[in-house]
Amino acid sequence: MTSPRNIDTVVAAMAAASAGRVDEQLALYTDDAVIEVVLGGRTFAGADTLRGLFAMAHEHFPISITIDELVPCADPDQLVVEMHAEGRVAATGKTFTKRYLTRFWFSDGAISRQREFFDPAAMTAAMQPD
Repeated sequence: MTSPRNIDTVVAAMAAASAGRVDEQLALYTDDAVIEVVLGGRTFAGADTLRGLFAMAHEHFPISITIDELVPCADPDQLVVEMHAEGRVAATGKTFTKRYLTRFWFSDGAISRQREFFDPAAMTAAMQPD
């Protein structure tokens, strides 16, 4: 089953993301971590890239993440998480809700890989000016 330490890492990373604490969030990832955004066809790799991604997301799309369900895996270094985010597009002031299904992989208690599935429609709509 998924290691309790790894569960704590995800909970802390999502709390840091919600608060815009980029350095705190980044410290919970390995230096060579990879984030895959499946529906957007994007992959982000390495600490410098992730720092930029996290900072940009907080500046332009601040969100509050709620973990809805933790789905432990047989492998102690994997975890599947269902969560949702309430957010706002800074440029338009419009709000949105996104639901995520995310699979995490870990190395020594840090996130080494993150694969996200979410429907971008609500966020895309919120980006449109009136």
